[in-house]
Amino acid sequence: MIELATAFTAELDAATRSAARTLLYDVFEDMTEHDWDHALGGMHVVMREDGELVGHASVVQRQLLHGGRALRTGYVEAVAVRADRRGRGHGDTLMAEVERLIRGAYDLGALGASDLAATFYPKRGWLHWQGPTSALTPDGIQRTEAEDGSVFVLPLSIPLDLSGALICDWRAGDVW
Repeated sequence: MIELATAFTAELDAATRSAARTLLYDVFEDMTEHDWDHALGGMHVVMREDGELVGHASVVQRQLLHGGRALRTGYVEAVAVRADRRGRGHGDTLMAEVERLIRGAYDLGALGASDLAATFYPKRGWLHWQGPTSALTPDGIQRTEAEDGSVFVLPLSIPLDLSGALICDWRAGDVW
């Protein structure tokens, strides 16, 4: 039986936090402590099958700059489904809840997709960002050319120019 739960980071018990962290390290070969830290501080969507954690996603608040505006953004982090449970629609179930959270609280949804996941998000209505990406760093705005082509957005009520510049707020580790 599949169970889906949504909770703030502070509401996750230690066992669930530990299981989610372990899942992410199992799924992503290049997972770092910065990546784990990026998944914290917002809302988590956890999926259990027969009581065992098999999927996770989180939404954290970030500010993205676009078209002269600061946009309150629901940024998607740490989307993962255990390898032996893939191909059963679990990713879609997780993302449906993530998208519900974003639609209820933010101007925009955004995420940085791995090459493996780049075909998944457009099927759900996420749009591929075509313009240049940058980060607002302590030293000013810095281009993030390596991230160009990996950012997807879920537009809501704010008009977007997908070929325009998109600037993310600063954080340690991968900024996108």
